[in-house]
Formats: sequence, structure tokens, C-alpha cells
Amino acid sequence: MAKITFLGANQTVTGSRHLLEVDGTKILVDCGLFQGGKENRLRNWDPFPVAPGEIDRLLFTHAHIDHTGYFPRFHRNGFGGPAHCTHASYDLIKILLRDSAHLQKEDAAWANKKGYSKHKPALPLYTIEDAENSLECFIPVHYGESLFFNNLRVKFKDAGHILGSAFVEIRTRMDDRETSRKIVFSGDIGRPEKPILRPPTQAYNVDYLILESTYGNRLHVDEGLPEDALARVINESLARGGVLVIPAFAVGRTQTLLYVIRELEEQGKIPVLPVFVDSPMAIESTKVFHKWITDLDLTSRVETLEGKQIFHPQRLRFCKTRDESKAINQHKNRAIIISASGMVSGGRILHHLAARLPEPQNTVLFIGYQAEGTRGRAILEGKPEVKIHGKYVPIKARIENLSGYSGHADYNELLAWLMGFNNKPKKTFLVHGEADSQEAMAAHIRQHFGWEVVIPKFGETFELDV
Repeated sequence: MAKITFLGANQTVTGSRHLLEVDGTKILVDCGLFQGGKENRLRNWDPFPVAPGEIDRLLFTHAHIDHTGYFPRFHRNGFGGPAHCTHASYDLIKILLRDSAHLQKEDAAWANKKGYSKHKPALPLYTIEDAENSLECFIPVHYGESLFFNNLRVKFKDAGHILGSAFVEIRTRMDDRETSRKIVFSGDIGRPEKPILRPPTQAYNVDYLILESTYGNRLHVDEGLPEDALARVINESLARGGVLVIPAFAVGRTQTLLYVIRELEEQGKIPVLPVFVDSPMAIESTKVFHKWITDLDLTSRVETLEGKQIFHPQRLRFCKTRDESKAINQHKNRAIIISASGMVSGGRILHHLAARLPEPQNTVLFIGYQAEGTRGRAILEGKPEVKIHGKYVPIKARIENLSGYSGHADYNELLAWLMGFNNKPKKTFLVHGEADSQEAMAAHIRQHFGWEVVIPKFGETFELDV
């Protein structure tokens, strides 16, 4: 007997949590934080639908907070089993969970100081101590390594989304080939031929597929070469005499930006400028990227062998302390600021946007998906103002958006990955996408392949023929 229950990322792109039960073993795949609008964020405070102590194991597809950020609270509330992910993911998860706890503490303190929270006092979802305690559960594995338990085999395969990202293959009933089934959780699938990362590994012999659908209704805009599009934005920002501010996920997008900016400098396509990375988490994550060069693409490895510091533009400045962060305000033009978070949900980027958005000579560049209800989506949609730290900030800066740096495959790239499957899954479940994206992706899959596709609701359970 097997069944799957969907406890997050249903008609939304955050809060990924999927419960698989096979012959009495309960496995949770991902344990993410809900982000975006208030209604979504409040769900993080709801009791988990299943007692955490009843879950035997946890498998993480990758390190991003929408896939990992609830885990410290989940662990505090009773989970005591092992948690598995790739080695690179584990190194990044350590950084992200500690940072998440720190940011929540800071945000609660700021809310209490300014009095804009309805809760008296405002409290963090979990503490730094909770985050540290949860890290003791991890037993990381290598790509392709077989993990055996309770007549199941688990493998992590490169998904090409961020460093360490994986789709998870779970093979059931290893003692009986006739009744054995393969269940695949895609996590987030990356894009082909992107800087730094390898393309997603091909999956085969899939019986049940749980598939992300973030860009299920969209194609990435053809902007030519992504590096040329970035060069245009940088040079136009310089011509207007302002500062370029880039909200970027600390893990993945920041390192890609640094890699491409360095290349553009070497090629003479942009002048050498001060590049500020103002995110302690991004700074630590970049060290992890250096450590796991072996998990990057061949080009990155060759350049490293040639002695290049592939993530270091000439005038790179890492800003770790608050004083270093505040000092950036002295630069009124000819500079690039890269700061987290990518969806402008918290962190130091809020202070930079509060300072730079009201000035028309500045530019704000988005390079990743902006979920519904986030400040990033509001800015991108052309709202005249945005609320930051309890105050409304007018938006006068130029707003740019480049989809070429997205870490998510669009629907054609997802279909191309599915095209490589050598058999038709019994059922495909769509998760991690807003409602319109999921409906569109389901239609694309049915049209091209004739597969059975289901869009599960929150809390919905399905029996699997296992």
C-alpha cells in the first residue's frame, strides 16, 4: 500500500511539503516555508497536519527556503528521524536555516520597535537554537548514491536548479522487480545551457511523477544572450547616472551574476565598477560554491583549473557587517548592489530599495521569479508605491526584468525534459505553481503526451498502485 498527501505548494510556489507513505514508512519530501502574501505566511503558524514525530525520514530536493525553511519548527515540534539531501545542499542548508532564524529574529525586533505588528510582542517562527538543533538530523549523500531503508531505494539526481539541487527517485519493493515502482519528486527543474550549472539529468522508468510547474504558462523571453541583456541594463544604468540594485537569491542567482559580471568585464562589454554583495548569506554561500566546484559544469571547472576566480569581478566588495552595508549609501552612482532576498520578502535589500526606489536615476533589476503577493511582484507589476518596514515608498526608479537568469525551466524546457522519459507515468501530479500556471502545464502535458495529470488540492491524498 502506498499513498501521497500534498501538504504545501498547491496552487502556490512556496511551502513545498509532500508526504509519501509506503508500507507503513512515512517520508516527507521537502519541508518548506510559505512565503508571499499574508494569507500564505500565516499558514506557517498552523499546526502541521501530521504529527512531526510520526514521520520516519525527510528528503530535501534543494536548499531554498521554500523547500527547507519550515524544518527547524518541524524538528522542534517532534521530528526525530534522519534527513537526507546532497552534500552541497547540506552545506547551503546550514547557511540558509541559520540566516532564516536570524532574519526572523531581526524582523520581529524591528516590528516591536516600530509597533507595526498586530502581535504584542511579535515573535519569530523559530529561534537560532532551533535551527542549530535541526541540523543535527542531516545525513547527506552524493548524487547517484543509493540510500536503502525499509525495502526502498532513494537516489538524488542533479536537477540543475541551484548548486546541490536534485530530483528524488524513490524505488519501492526492491525485493520484487515485478511489483517495484519508481516515484520521482522533481523539486525545481533547472534550465539547459545556463552558466555554472549542469543541465538537469534525464529521468527514466518513472511510474509516478510529482512535477513543479512554476513557469507552466510562460516561456522565458528571448532577450538574446543573457549576458548581453545584463550588459545593456548595466550600461543604461550608468548612462542615467544612478545605481543598479539587484534583488537576488543569495544561493544560485547571486553567484551566477558574479560569474557573468566578471566575464563581461573581461570581454570589455561593461566598465569595471564597484560590485557590492550585501548579504552575509550570499557571502557564505559563495564559499560553498568554491568548495563544490566539482558539482558545477565543465566550463566552470576548466576556468578554475586555469586559475580564474570565477565568482570575483575586479572590484567585488563583500559587505558582511551592518556598518559595511550602511556605507554603500555613500555611492550615488556607478555601482552595482546585489542583495537578498530575491523576492524582496526581507533582509538588507529592503533598506537599499527604501533608499533607491524614490530616485528616477536608479535602476532595480529583477532576475528571478516573483511570487504572487510579494513586494517583488508588486514592484514588477508597476505599483506606484510599495510598503517597506511599515511605510509606503514611492517607486520612481526604472524597473527592469530579465528572465534569462531564472533558475526554473519554462514550459517548453519542462516538456523537453519529459519528452526524454522512456515510458508513460501512471499519473503526474503538478505542484509548486500558481493556479493558472498549473492549469496551463497540465494542458501542455495532455496535449503533447496524453498523460494523466492531476492538480492536487492542499491536504488531498491519492492512493498509488505500489
